[in-house]
Amino acid sequence: MEPLMALAIGLLYATAIFMMLRRSIVKLVIGLLLLSNAANLLIFTTAGMTRGAPPLIPEGMLQPVGEVADPLPQAVVLTAIVIAFGVLAFAVVLIRRAYEVVKADDLDKMKDTDT
Repeated sequence: MEPLMALAIGLLYATAIFMMLRRSIVKLVIGLLLLSNAANLLIFTTAGMTRGAPPLIPEGMLQPVGEVADPLPQAVVLTAIVIAFGVLAFAVVLIRRAYEVVKADDLDKMKDTDT
């Protein structure tokens, strides 16, 4: 399963970089979104893709019974998802305002600040 995930992560990173190098600012934001998703998948894959029970310790025991899932990568990815959503929302508002001023989504046309 890990080689398949490594291939998917590599494909997402490649697609994200390709989209971020395009001239359209909308494609830049899509590339940013793909980049954050690839980073989240990378965190999950490097943490180990084991399916297990929730990491709860039964009453009277010192350790969880059986194989449990690691909660740390899940917490890190959940935090990364929230941060990526905030960045995406900010980028969309920024793009909308830039489009209202410049009347184009081409990054080369946005270099001129005299409009």
